[in-house]
Amino acid sequence: MCYNAAMLTVVVTGASSGIGRAAAIRFGREGASVLAVGRKASALDGVARDVRDAGGQCEPFEADVTTPDAPDSIVAAAVRAFGGLTTVVNAAGIIGSGSVENTSDVAWDEMIDVNLRAPFRLMRAATPHLVAAARATPPASIVNVSSVTGLRAFPGVLAYCVSKAGVDQLTRCAALELAPQGVRINAVNPGVVVTNLHRRSGMNDENYAAFLDRSKQTHPLGRPGHAEEIAELIVFLASDRAGWITGETISIDGGRHLTCAR
Repeated sequence: MCYNAAMLTVVVTGASSGIGRAAAIRFGREGASVLAVGRKASALDGVARDVRDAGGQCEPFEADVTTPDAPDSIVAAAVRAFGGLTTVVNAAGIIGSGSVENTSDVAWDEMIDVNLRAPFRLMRAATPHLVAAARATPPASIVNVSSVTGLRAFPGVLAYCVSKAGVDQLTRCAALELAPQGVRINAVNPGVVVTNLHRRSGMNDENYAAFLDRSKQTHPLGRPGHAEEIAELIVFLASDRAGWITGETISIDGGRHLTCAR
């Protein structure tokens, strides 16, 4: 296995922006070797530079996580680059509006495909390598990026809520199955975080600014979160400091999960 200060070899999906990008860079600060997976090669090149500048190693890998061969290709690239795999971070995701009345089959399928099916398929492909890593010194783990919407119901984002609730249950069930083999699996459940997620879904700058301002009222701590804050929790959960934590869905949302929908 490729030597690095933390003996961590990490796959991060959705690494070209937002929480995935912040997580990749934060792992770099730990001295980890990171395979940064995303759909935009130019953005990934910038992430790779930032990870290296932070003190880690990084290989960019352009891929659409929903394609049939993506899981095996991603895992193979990590093993080829670093000699093994200790950690998977499923951070790729999309969001979209829609209710039970107007969510189309196409919108539903796309949401489930990206947010739930892709993490499952990558977890399945990575498991043999994570089990092998768990027998050695480094900790072996998976961290899934879920959402407060996986834990609480919100109107107007039906498919997104269901996809993230699925991620939470996937996390718990897989954690039980792989615990005897030493692989830990957890999820982080952010509230509103300042990224380009909502703008990619079609929200314009004016509406997004209003959405962030509204978050000051909907989050008890009075502000939206930042990707770097989520990355700190992801790296902690992947480390041996969290060696007795598995199957958890951890709210990191400024208290949003404590409130009623509003």
